[in-house]
Amino acid sequence: MTDPFKKLEGTRRTRYEELDRPALRPLPAEPYMYAEWKKARVNIDYHIEVERHYYSVSHTHLRKDVMVRYTATSVEILLAGKRIAAHARSHRVGGYTTQHDHRPLSHQKHLEWSPDRLVRWGAANGSSTGALVQRILESKPHPEQGYRSCLGLMRLGRQFTGERLEAACFRALRSGTTSYRSVQSILQHGLDRVPLEDQVELELPAAHENVRGADYYSNDEKDGTQC
Repeated sequence: MTDPFKKLEGTRRTRYEELDRPALRPLPAEPYMYAEWKKARVNIDYHIEVERHYYSVSHTHLRKDVMVRYTATSVEILLAGKRIAAHARSHRVGGYTTQHDHRPLSHQKHLEWSPDRLVRWGAANGSSTGALVQRILESKPHPEQGYRSCLGLMRLGRQFTGERLEAACFRALRSGTTSYRSVQSILQHGLDRVPLEDQVELELPAAHENVRGADYYSNDEKDGTQC
């Protein structure tokens, strides 16, 4: 390092001080983290999927194409080069990581409810209503989808009376069509007032829950909570 060059002026040390040292930069504060990238589309439930776990973005970005940068510890979601969401990485298959303010206001209001509270309300209206609420909550792949259906049952009870709602839930359970839309159809067509043994040719209009549809969203109760 200190021996002079034979055909040039100076030494390796002097060249290092003149040329290399000024170009050096401090080492990063954190070690290098390997990252992967993927394209994704924001689903109707305002989540994107990374290796079978789901992360939220603002509901204002529904159906938009985004880029996702993810490492072993973090997930960043970018739209047109701008970061619109960031989450801690989760490796729980089928789980959801949802930030509270990403939800529409109408969805945020559902957090006032819990499964136990919904079941207690259903049981207070009648045994069939309670059983149907329980069945709905257990059948949904994501809890708040069931919340929306159960709150819909409450509205039907106010519209048609609790007695008619109980009769409609009983008929829905007997028919195996345990969904909000089924109960709504029973009430709208007056089938809750028809004895089951007399209903030979009457059929309910085809109805089913719109699984992973517009009312598919997280039941996390805190920002960034994983479920």
